[in-house]
Amino acid sequence: MGLNKSQMKTLVSSSPQLLCHHVEENIKPKIEALQQLGLSRSDLVTLITKVDFMKRGLKTILKPNLNYLMELLGSQDSVAKIVMKEPRLLSRNLPKVIPPNILLLQDLGFSRMDIETIFNRHPRFLLNNPEWLERAVHRLEKNFHMSRGSRMFLHGFVVLRSLDESKLQRKLNIFQSFGWSDSDICKMVRTVPYCLTTSEAKIRITLKFFMNELGYEPSYLASNAPLLKYSFEKRVVPRNEILNFLKENQLVKGKLSLYTVVKCTELQFLEKYVLPFRETMPEVYDLYMKTRS
Repeated sequence: MGLNKSQMKTLVSSSPQLLCHHVEENIKPKIEALQQLGLSRSDLVTLITKVDFMKRGLKTILKPNLNYLMELLGSQDSVAKIVMKEPRLLSRNLPKVIPPNILLLQDLGFSRMDIETIFNRHPRFLLNNPEWLERAVHRLEKNFHMSRGSRMFLHGFVVLRSLDESKLQRKLNIFQSFGWSDSDICKMVRTVPYCLTTSEAKIRITLKFFMNELGYEPSYLASNAPLLKYSFEKRVVPRNEILNFLKENQLVKGKLSLYTVVKCTELQFLEKYVLPFRETMPEVYDLYMKTRS
């Protein structure tokens, strides 16, 4: 294969059973099947170390899976990317497992493009029991009143599928403990479903900051849900410090909200709220650098 000593060490250390298999009959044909994807040597090593390679039959599992993925995705490059992202795909019986999930999602109103997006971003989703996928769709519609025509429905589906019911409920309980109503939570989820992927600890910290320290109401946060997903330590807190400094020193005119400041790109923020004051008030720049460190 042309592997160097380091690659051979990695491969044999993770899969010592490779040394006990027949090269021509077992190892070489499987490696050649993977090489057809155009994988580099280092990618091959990575893939083989992550898959129980020698326990998978060439004709019963490996080739049928690669052929199915080729038919589904349409190009060797796409297949290579997906198996490198989720090597365990090659360990399952894909022609049997995936089609029922695709059919279910189509019946639920997902387009072919939606399904390809789900598969490319979260390959394991289509390996689940179809009932789990159906349950996520129904929870999204029933619990959060999100219509299937919403542009965020696909994102909401991905989020709910990644959370079991107990974990989801614990997170909802945290919002409710801060006075959020069901309608507030639904509005947040319909706007930015990924707010539910935040850890429980960070949800508490973020809500304490916005509600207890800054005095924001649940309805405001629900309407400006991206605030809850921006990096708290590296974006929200440093920019809030700068905003307060500018207001205290009367360096900004009119009302300037934290949301307006936070949603700027890093370059936009520096150009608008930091660099213009660097010469006259260098402490603005120093404060921003300090709070971000």
